[in-house]
Formats: sequence, structure tokens, C-alpha cells
Amino acid sequence: MSWFEKKFSRYAISNLSLMLIICYAFGYLIERVNVSFINYLTLNPYLILRGQVWRLFTWIVIPPAESNLFFMLIMLYFYYSIGTSLERTWGIYRYNVYIFGGMLFTILGSFLLMGSCYIFRTDSIAYYGAAAYFQMVSLYTFSTYYINMSIFLAYAVTFPDMVVLLMFIFPVKVKWLGIVYGALLVFECIQGGFYTWFAIGASLLNFLIFFMMSRNRVHMSPKQKMRQAAFRKEVKRPANMYGGVSKHKCAICGRTEITNPELTFRFCTKCEGNYEYCQEHLFTHTHVKKQ
Repeated sequence: MSWFEKKFSRYAISNLSLMLIICYAFGYLIERVNVSFINYLTLNPYLILRGQVWRLFTWIVIPPAESNLFFMLIMLYFYYSIGTSLERTWGIYRYNVYIFGGMLFTILGSFLLMGSCYIFRTDSIAYYGAAAYFQMVSLYTFSTYYINMSIFLAYAVTFPDMVVLLMFIFPVKVKWLGIVYGALLVFECIQGGFYTWFAIGASLLNFLIFFMMSRNRVHMSPKQKMRQAAFRKEVKRPANMYGGVSKHKCAICGRTEITNPELTFRFCTKCEGNYEYCQEHLFTHTHVKKQ
């Protein structure tokens, strides 16, 4: 546990995914009632510097574009479920850092884009006017869309072998969907050009930084992979081969591979002793130290 986590973990927001979903729902309601009001909520750095500081926060309620109510509800439930899973696995503090880091980088990216526009897009600014130009850029460039993408990519890296039903029919491992989404982001960067580079780069910078710093917690060593493969091979055998006795048990919640065959169990190398944890408590437990 880092010094920052010890110092600020008590301020972390529990169930942050639900808070985001509520913000999106509020944004969808605004779009249905008065869509023009959205223009007063966008992340417009030009107007922020001129006193409209509320835009630093209100842009979060602008939801990803979706015209179909059914698919909108499915999308909101999907992001809530994967966000909740990440929060349980990483812990409340680390999940908060990841989400708010993405938002902070997005805000910084908007200001960097404004500075770049003054250098490379002077003709467009002069033609439209600075306020109108940056309003147009912020409305179509900076939103929570790519932050949601970063949540999904984080889920794909953390649970690569988790299976989801594509179109409610086809079972697909999340890691393959993550690869497809990553390829789509690269394609959007190539096709989108100047503005898209800032939007995608700023929103996904938290994904790159967080996993560069936390890769030892997310990725398994070769020995751990061998142990996981052996475990999966064993759990495929009938339960009565073990005589009803489990081989793996979480030291926190007590769940085993018999009671919860969908869980993955790993030993913690930082605990002094033979302590094994399920995937939901591996990164959130307090390390055991011998006196």
C-alpha cells in the first residue's frame, strides 16, 4: 500500500460506477427535455478560462451518443457491471484513481488542444470565432466515451478469460473484444486526425500509466500461469475425485473451487505464510506479516 493510498484512501468514493451511471441518466434526461442546454455543460477550455468553471465538472454528465433506449440501458448496465467488478478486484481507492485520472487527463487534453489550435488552426478560429469554434470542438471531441473505453480495456486486461455473450448469442472471451476495441481506437486515430488524437490520447493515458505502474499486480508470472493452468485442469474433474475436500480456499471469504468454480485462486507472494486468495481479494487484502 503506497503512502498516497494510506493518506487518501478514506476519501475514495464507494460504488463509483453507480455514480457515473446516475450522471449519464441525468444527461440523457437533459437531452430529451432540452438538448440545447447541453451546450452549457461541455468541456470548453476557452469558456472555462473566461469564468464558466462549472464546465470542469458538468461535462461528465454528457453521455455517449445512443439514440435507441434499449441499447442505452444495456450499455449502462454493462459498464456498471464491469466497473463494479474492477472496483471489487482493485479496491475502491485504485478504481477511484483510475477513473478520476482519466477525467483529469481529459481536461488537460482539452487545454492542450486549445493551445495547439491557436498554433495550427488560426484560420478556423478567425472564421468561426474563438468561442463558437471551441464550443464545436468540445461538443464533438471531449466526452466520457473514451473513458468508458478505458474502463472496458482495463476489464479486458484484468479478466482476459472472462466470457461475455456478444449480441446475447455468441460467447466471446473479453480479451478478444479488447483487442478489437484497441484496433478500432487505432483506426479512429488514423481516420479522425488532429482532434481525435488529443481526445483518445488524453482519455486513455490513465490506462497506459495505471497498467505500467500496476503490471505486477495485474499480470501473472510464468509460475503463476502454470499453477493456474494446473488448477483449471483439476477443477474440470468431477468433484467427488477430491472426496468433497477443496484444494483451494480464499483466506478472506472462505470460498473454494467447489463452491465457486468460476473464481481463480492465487497465493500472495507478499504475505508471510501459505495464504491463498480468490481473484476478488487478491489485491485488496491486508498482507500478513509474522511478528
